[in-house]
Amino acid sequence: MNTRIVTLKAPESAETTIGATVQSVIDTIVARIESQEYEVDERLPSERTLAAELGVARNTVREALDVLETRKMIRRRAGSGSFVTYQTGPQGNSSPSALASNTSPLNHLVVRGILEPEMVRLAIINMTPRQIEALGEVLSQMEQVRTDAAAFARQEEELYRQIAHGTGNPLLAACYELTIDACRQNFRAALLRRHLTPKRIGDYQQRYNTLFNAIASRDIEAAVEFIKLHLIEEQKLLLQEV
Repeated sequence: MNTRIVTLKAPESAETTIGATVQSVIDTIVARIESQEYEVDERLPSERTLAAELGVARNTVREALDVLETRKMIRRRAGSGSFVTYQTGPQGNSSPSALASNTSPLNHLVVRGILEPEMVRLAIINMTPRQIEALGEVLSQMEQVRTDAAAFARQEEELYRQIAHGTGNPLLAACYELTIDACRQNFRAALLRRHLTPKRIGDYQQRYNTLFNAIASRDIEAAVEFIKLHLIEEQKLLLQEV
């Protein structure tokens, strides 16, 4: 078995060598902090929760948090957990959050059309069995939602986030975080209120179950075709608003 072992040497350099998996976890957490999903002084999810969510070992999460503490992005408190200390600067026009808020619904959909088919393809190639299992857990939580549009949207975001992380490409995952941020803007909230009825929530749950089955069976063609058809449906929904 070819196992890659990365050793972090002490104080000489706090970040001498960082393994690819640890770096991917770092990138994911940093993207969430910068998008203010994790706000200043907010407690991060536990190591166990993050490990299950990201499909990695708990010691991998611990190494990533060690690096983030060295970078002064978080503060560890014994017995209490890890808290965000990094604060984004004043939001100019070029900041990610400002860019997301200035993205039109149509432009947002165009970017999704570019990213999501390739994102799904790479995820099927690169996702580990543990990551696929974690994706299934998100789907299970999504299927418990019956009428709460906001709760369903949060689970939907997490489903796509897990797929993005599963590509093994931290830059792609970070780019997709920006599309999620754009999805949270006012136009999305309005669409949710009007269109995420209990019936449509049930329909979406069935669709995402189909997508999960394609990913779990490593069926690239079926999964990519599903995403393309799903985006066409999203476009039709958007055109109803124009």
